[in-house]
Amino acid sequence: MGIINTDLQLSNPAQPNLNSIKVTAIVDTGAITLCIPEHIAIQLKLEETEQREVTTADSKSHLVPYAGPIKINYLGRTCYTGALVLGDTVLMGAIPLEDMDLVISPRDNTVTVNPNSPNIPAVIVK
Repeated sequence: MGIINTDLQLSNPAQPNLNSIKVTAIVDTGAITLCIPEHIAIQLKLEETEQREVTTADSKSHLVPYAGPIKINYLGRTCYTGALVLGDTVLMGAIPLEDMDLVISPRDNTVTVNPNSPNIPAVIVK
């Protein structure tokens, strides 16, 4: 399986008069959260709520802004989250994928709705 890219709509639910932004995101099930570049945070007028410590692939720790709220829309499904502000590419991790009940199709290198719940996102709560 190679790198999976997908198009998302990002918006700021606290600023409903702002236009949403269409972005291409790298989908990474090994990542946890949503990461966005600084210019996306600025365009969406997201507020920094705190600093978070992140460890990057080179094992170095960095303090980065955590901003939100941010709304993700994909294939008619939505989730609300915060985002780490770093890098130059949008990266969607496991939490937004799970929240929208999305799955990866390794054969097609695509992200799609869970075929077990095609009409509405499902979640297990026990």
